[in-house]
Amino acid sequence: MAKTKIQEYINESYDELVHKTSWPSWSELQNSAVVVSIASLIIALVVYLMDMSFQTILKQFYLLF
Repeated sequence: MAKTKIQEYINESYDELVHKTSWPSWSELQNSAVVVSIASLIIALVVYLMDMSFQTILKQFYLLF
């Protein structure tokens, strides 16, 4: 009984992945990869600038005391 439920689950999962899922085209995947790469670089740059500014502020704060 358990084996038939597992087989049914696998068959339904396969059917959904092959017939019911809409997959993006190759150019859509490439465009998405470019957008994610650019967004990642921008976020990394913002975090770097924040880190540098906090580091400068903390160094000046410690020099005062």
